[in-house]
Amino acid sequence: MLETIQTRIAAAEAAAGRAPGSVELIAVSKVQPLERVVAVLEAGHRIFGENYVQEAQGKWPELRERFGPLSVHMIGPLQTNKAKVAVGLFEAIHTLDRPSLAEKLARLAQERGACPRLFVQVNTGEEPQKAGVLPADADGFVAACRGMDLPVEGLMCIPPEGCDSAPHFALLAAIAARNGLQGLSMGMSGDFETAIAAGATHVRVGSAIFGARDYSRQARG
Repeated sequence: MLETIQTRIAAAEAAAGRAPGSVELIAVSKVQPLERVVAVLEAGHRIFGENYVQEAQGKWPELRERFGPLSVHMIGPLQTNKAKVAVGLFEAIHTLDRPSLAEKLARLAQERGACPRLFVQVNTGEEPQKAGVLPADADGFVAACRGMDLPVEGLMCIPPEGCDSAPHFALLAAIAARNGLQGLSMGMSGDFETAIAAGATHVRVGSAIFGARDYSRQARG
């Protein structure tokens, strides 16, 4: 299934007139059995996404020892009290969504002398139950993060379920462009080709690679 997704990404890049390899595939391994994750690692993939700090902490240190350098991205909501563990565990955090988290990450970056790559999550659908800064507040929030010397390299969104994703991807791309941000983390199993056409640099694909998740095995945190 990994090879099929890689082929589709390459075709979408070509259809959009984009350079081969310009889109990074994040294999979303949250709540997946270890044997499925190992199979994807053995197939040569090295970029993964996780939603829960506790789950990632129990999985990736050992896999890094076994398989060598990996890039693991935090793509789920990050609790401020877990930020310290997260900055030591993830190469990138896609869910920077509020001032208190920005301030915590800035303090940790000063202490460590390093910080994961950061994406600001934008709530493009303005859904009250969903994390992310509102589109109208995105410019100010990006500026505030830059004022803290945080390495913000892009934006992330999760369009409302069941709607046309394309306008949300276009909105995110417009916000990124006017803020001079290159990274666009958008597109999942059902709409990543649409996201690539809109300029995505990172797509987050889980079930189309690993198969359906069994949430009865879920490890929160």
